[in-house]
Amino acid sequence: MEATTEGPKPEPAEEVEPIEVKAKEKEPFVPKKLLPIDRGLTKWILWGFLTLGIYNIVVLTKMSCEINTIATRFDGRHTSNYLWIALLLNWITVGIAALVWYHCFSNRIGNELNRRQIPYSFGASDFWLWRVLGTLLVFLPFVYIYKLLHAMNLLNADYNKRG
Repeated sequence: MEATTEGPKPEPAEEVEPIEVKAKEKEPFVPKKLLPIDRGLTKWILWGFLTLGIYNIVVLTKMSCEINTIATRFDGRHTSNYLWIALLLNWITVGIAALVWYHCFSNRIGNELNRRQIPYSFGASDFWLWRVLGTLLVFLPFVYIYKLLHAMNLLNADYNKRG
């Protein structure tokens, strides 16, 4: 006599479908601090006149920090704080430090506009043409300021959106 013990029969294993590992979707960039995109020539002229140029120095100082925030991780460069140029170096170098700073600053903005493929033409040539040669006519340096403010507004908007 054979003893058979029939207990519960093991059920056949269910087919397990492989779990697809989804690539982590890129989360949208959220900057720690939104950069301003509302700078304009009218505000520049009005507040600059009312504050005897202090507003203009403050805005250029902030823009020098903003271009560092936007571009340093890509180009590895650092733009000097404009406050040091305006209050100290400009006096010592009889204005040459400011010319060099504006040239480098404008060139860096133009390079970053190109790198981000923002269709706006700006660079050091705009500084020399509109700001320096434009001083022969009183209103032409304002063309440079308009282009500078517009270029920084475009860069800041792109940074706020894409990082």
